[in-house]
Amino acid sequence: MGVGKHDLIAMLISRPTLIPRSSLDDVKLDFIRRTGVEKGCKLYKYVVTIFAISRVETVLEKVANFEKFGFTEDEIFGLFGRAPLLLTLSIDKVQRNMTFVLGIMKLNASVVLRYPFLIFSNLEGVIKPRFLLGGKIDDLGLEPQIKGPSLLRALRMTEKRFFKVFVDCHPKDVAKELTAFYKTTKYIRRLAESSKKNARKGFPY
Repeated sequence: MGVGKHDLIAMLISRPTLIPRSSLDDVKLDFIRRTGVEKGCKLYKYVVTIFAISRVETVLEKVANFEKFGFTEDEIFGLFGRAPLLLTLSIDKVQRNMTFVLGIMKLNASVVLRYPFLIFSNLEGVIKPRFLLGGKIDDLGLEPQIKGPSLLRALRMTEKRFFKVFVDCHPKDVAKELTAFYKTTKYIRRLAESSKKNARKGFPY
């Protein structure tokens, strides 16, 4: 498959199930080809590994899930090539993030193709509260705004950096109000999580 010894050792350490679970038939080889990732590329070993341990049925289910949001098969496999770990995410995770990004944030699906971190990011802990805080800042007529190009930048920041740029830059009373609002969205998330029943689940891929 063109995965060198050094890379193979690294992948075996990160995913020990690679030995007992791997299978690479013609269908999976075609999946790998369609990602457009060439041998020698840094992402190649991840693409091969994840497709090798994934069931064909599971891959097709996840492709169909992305198609619901308007992506073509070529776009989806290209996305897997740029961000192969997307295949390890559950269908529910992808649906929740995509629904919020497209339906609430009103971003175009093409934005996700360029910035796949929008699917990986924690919806309740990062995307949702920061987006809602952006609306609060807009309502108060404050600057800087969390919209347009700065929105994607804000979503990728660490919590400390985010507060420094968008909250702590304001007078103390305003910063206190924004912090309280932000914490409220986080508190709602914690309540929702605590109400969930623990369920034993297997591999998400």
